[in-house]
Amino acid sequence: MSAKNSFLSQLETALNQFADAMWSTPLVALLVGGGLFFAIYSRLQPYRHFGHGIAVLRGKYDRADDPGQVPHAQALSTALAGTLGLGNISGVAIAIAAGGPGAILWMWVTAIIGVATKFYTASLAVMFRGKDSAGEIQGGPMYVIREALPKAFWPLAALFCLAGMIGTLPVFQANQLIQLLRDAVAIPAGWASADSHLGFDFIASSAVALLALVVILGRIERIGRLTVRLVPSMVVLYLGMTAVVLWQNLEQIPAIISLIISDAFSGQAAAGGAIGSVIMIGVRRGAFSNEAGIGTESMAHGAAKTQEPIREGVVAMIGPVVDTLVVCSCTAFIILLTGVWQEPSAGQGVSMTAAAIEQVFPGVGIYLLIVMVALLSFSTIVTYWFYGAKCLGFLIGAERQHYYTPCYIALIVIGAVVSLNVVNGLLVGIYAVMAIPTMISTFLLAPKVNAAARDYFCRLKREAL
Repeated sequence: MSAKNSFLSQLETALNQFADAMWSTPLVALLVGGGLFFAIYSRLQPYRHFGHGIAVLRGKYDRADDPGQVPHAQALSTALAGTLGLGNISGVAIAIAAGGPGAILWMWVTAIIGVATKFYTASLAVMFRGKDSAGEIQGGPMYVIREALPKAFWPLAALFCLAGMIGTLPVFQANQLIQLLRDAVAIPAGWASADSHLGFDFIASSAVALLALVVILGRIERIGRLTVRLVPSMVVLYLGMTAVVLWQNLEQIPAIISLIISDAFSGQAAAGGAIGSVIMIGVRRGAFSNEAGIGTESMAHGAAKTQEPIREGVVAMIGPVVDTLVVCSCTAFIILLTGVWQEPSAGQGVSMTAAAIEQVFPGVGIYLLIVMVALLSFSTIVTYWFYGAKCLGFLIGAERQHYYTPCYIALIVIGAVVSLNVVNGLLVGIYAVMAIPTMISTFLLAPKVNAAARDYFCRLKREAL
């Protein structure tokens, strides 16, 4: 083994050990237990107002003169653009490969309890917005901590920002997008080979980086306008593809659901066959997908034009439903119904999902997936820039956050050529770090959300009479 390969192997091992250490029982208890606490503490109140959340999304309560930067629909679409990424396509495949079908049940659990977590974190992001050094109103866990908690808690805000700048880097999205383009287009066309593809990777990732830069220069307003168009299109496209798979395999659906449930508690399909490992994998991938309790999406919701924190809370709680219960479930059923998860030749990550879709739509399936992955990854890349730049701006001043942009654009190119295992271990581990300050601050401030919710829903009921 060469010195380079030895170093990469050691780096992969170290980063995956870091991810495993971070996603141990205490953090899983913090996220899952925290979500259960918020659901019970709120007396399930958020779950009873999905209809109101839809009404807010449709613009019924939009006011042009409200503080903030983007309408409710654009705030949610921006947040969804960050969560509806390759975690929904590649991450689900990784979860099934590592933890078996049972991991999907635990992803669903994180989404259901994540509804309550999102309600609290997004409400706080608006309730305790603060001004950055340029005088612009901002939201997110770091501002919640700074504005609502004593100064002794400021290190938690700094920790979130440091982790946020790393956790929202575009390397995973770029890596999986270029891998799919290479496998599906470049190698069949003779533009690259399995052993020689650096030139193609560089050209393709550079093109993605240039397009991302064009959108990024328009800041959150342009990102919001882009995502509010892309996100619904992506969801409808994927639902249509999944509907075909479900229709073709109607008789197998009960057996697949039974497999997911039984495997979640037996763990027999997972490597090592341990129930605990299946839960860890499912919760880890679920959190990575819908970001409930992680805190990044709160920065998007904090930009919403509203004077009512609870109004944005009921919008935000729609996110885990769309992201995990709908889109991630689409990927899971496609993979499980086609059986590719049991075929070693299907590969890992996005390659496994590609093999499943190609089996259902021979000849054209791979191109449908390319469109889906391109839209998902690009919308996530531009949204993640917004998150990372805001984190840097909080730490060193908004007037200096532009320093983040050239580094971010360069990492789109670099991320296309690094190992998936290196990328996966780093980002999954860092996501766990972000959850710590987010959940601690949300626990401490939950009574304020409850008080605001009681007032808001009482006023809403009086207005309806």
